[in-house]
Amino acid sequence: MASESKEQKLNSDDMLISVWNQRNELFAQNKTELTNLKVDEMVSRVFSNGPHYHYIFDLFDLELLYVSPQIEQIHDLNIATMTFQDVLALIHPDDRTFVANAEATAIRVMQQRIGMDKITRYKFSYCFRFRVKTGEYRLFNHQSIVLDTDESGGIGKALNVHTDISHLTTQNNYRLSLIGMNGEPSYLNIEVDNHPPKPDPTKPLFTEREISVIQLVSKGLTSAQIGEVLSLSEYTIKNHRKRILKKAGCQNMSQLLASCAIEGSI
Repeated sequence: MASESKEQKLNSDDMLISVWNQRNELFAQNKTELTNLKVDEMVSRVFSNGPHYHYIFDLFDLELLYVSPQIEQIHDLNIATMTFQDVLALIHPDDRTFVANAEATAIRVMQQRIGMDKITRYKFSYCFRFRVKTGEYRLFNHQSIVLDTDESGGIGKALNVHTDISHLTTQNNYRLSLIGMNGEPSYLNIEVDNHPPKPDPTKPLFTEREISVIQLVSKGLTSAQIGEVLSLSEYTIKNHRKRILKKAGCQNMSQLLASCAIEGSI
C-alpha cells in the first residue's frame, strides 16, 4: 500500500477541489434547494456491475446531502460523520492527478464542445483506484450526473455513483467518457491532459435494444429471463448476445462488461 504524509494527502485533496474553485463562475453562487429529485430514476441510468453506492453533494460548499448505506460496507467510513473530503482521501495517491485532470477535461469539453446548458443531460465516467475497508486499493468506476442548476445556469447538486469493478478488470485506460442521455450524442475515450482536442461525437456501437440486453446481463439474468423482461424469445436474446459480442470484438460477456465499465460505452 502506498504511504503519504498528512501534508501530502491534504495537498493532493486540495488539488482536486481546486479544479472546481478555479472555475467558480460555472457553479451556483448560493445553495440550491433540494427538490423532489428522482434519484432512483437517475441511479437506474447508471451502468453498474459490482458493489456500488451513491451520494448527492452540493457543489456550492461540498456538503453531502445524501449517502447510500452501502458505502459503509465498502469503505471505512461512517455516514454520520463522513465528509466529501473523506471520500477524496480514499483515492490512490498515484491516481489523484488523473482524477483532477479528468474533472477539468469534462468541464472544458462541456464549455467548448457541447454547451454548459446541456450539462444535466450528460453522465461523466472514468475509473480510478479507491481504498476499501480492507485497506487495499481496488479499481472503481466513477459516474457523475449533475442534478440541477441555479437561475443563472450554475451547477448546483450532483449525483456520484462509485462501482467496484475489480472483479471485471484491474486495467485502467485512464480516459474520460461523456455519455449523452435523452438523445444527446456521447463522447467516449477522451484523452485527459491539459490541452485535450475538441472531440467529435462517438457513433453508437450498440442499439437501444442491445444496451437493454447488456444492462440485464450485468444484473445476472439469463437469456430466458431477459426474454421475459423484454417480451422476446430466448432465441432472439441469444442472437442479440452474439451480435453484441461480435460488434464489441469480445470473446464473452465478462470481457464485454469489463470493456463497457472501463470505456464508458453505455
